[in-house]
Amino acid sequence: MGINIETGKNIRSFRKARKINLEELAGYIHKSKATLSKYERGEILPDIETLLCIADVLGVHIEQLLHQSEFKPHELTEIRPSFFRGLDRFYSYFYDGRSGKLVQSLFDIFAPSGPNSFKTAMYMNYSDPCHYQKCENTFWGYIEHFDAMSLIELVNQDNPMEKASIQILASFLDADCKWGLWNGVSSRPLMPVATKMLFSKKPLIMDTELIEKLRISKDDIKRMKYYNMFSVV
Repeated sequence: MGINIETGKNIRSFRKARKINLEELAGYIHKSKATLSKYERGEILPDIETLLCIADVLGVHIEQLLHQSEFKPHELTEIRPSFFRGLDRFYSYFYDGRSGKLVQSLFDIFAPSGPNSFKTAMYMNYSDPCHYQKCENTFWGYIEHFDAMSLIELVNQDNPMEKASIQILASFLDADCKWGLWNGVSSRPLMPVATKMLFSKKPLIMDTELIEKLRISKDDIKRMKYYNMFSVV
């Protein structure tokens, strides 16, 4: 019953995030409203063909519908970097100077997609941890692990033209938090941007102390002038 309930929650969360009502989604997947309600309540689990249809209508991958929010961390032997070992999920934070606010994101790690490569989804700027799928932007992509760092390549599921790249420094060393660099295109205003991100195994307290860590510091500016590049350490 656990997977039924969790899959139903995911369907409902993504449906509401897309602002689609029950009747509309039921029509899209050629099911009755009552049947769709049973899916969302976890009373029955949709067959694979129906799940694929729901995922297509909602613009997500089927793994995102099947992913369980209350997971038991397991040892993923394929993941070599110590920071990611045993993780199914991790978190990121950056400070947005345009709004003067912290932006929190959640990453779900899915099945391996190749040697030392894993599928991942990023849910950016969510407010409710229980329904993190309802967020400002949802990205889909892959984590690849190298000797010196981990690389995450992402595509916005609502706007495939918007792509982003994340580099996490020294992920082979274990720690509760890691620094990384986000590279992408800002939509407000439209321009290429790079910002430092803090990655954590667990949710962090979003307070003034975290803001100060994420602000561009004098040391950051000094390093930028020296290298003529924006980097994080």
